[in-house]
Amino acid sequence: MKHKPPGTVGSNEMKRAVIAGPDEDGLADALEAAGLSVTRVDGAANRPGLEEAGIVDADLFVLTDLVNATSIPVAKDLNEDVSIVVYANGSLPEFVSGMEVLKMDPRLLGAEAVAEELAAA
Repeated sequence: MKHKPPGTVGSNEMKRAVIAGPDEDGLADALEAAGLSVTRVDGAANRPGLEEAGIVDADLFVLTDLVNATSIPVAKDLNEDVSIVVYANGSLPEFVSGMEVLKMDPRLLGAEAVAEELAAA
């Protein structure tokens, strides 16, 4: 398993995001418009699904459905350097509370604003 040192995404390298869950707010499209390469998890957001979507080489893991919160520790296990972003209504489950997770509520922040911030980070 290869890991990228923090800060290795240069100005010539496109950030990679893996998104899991429904995307009613259009976050994947907004991320692509902001210059990120986006891959969607096809099917379950479990270990095989995350691996197939390219989580090992991703810079961001974006989860849009808290029902799939168990995918957060799996994503971190597969890529310890991936940044976790949850863009969903509701509260994070307790088992994720000790992890570094950026939680944003789509009722408060639009997809375009979130994408711009993630692209700039």
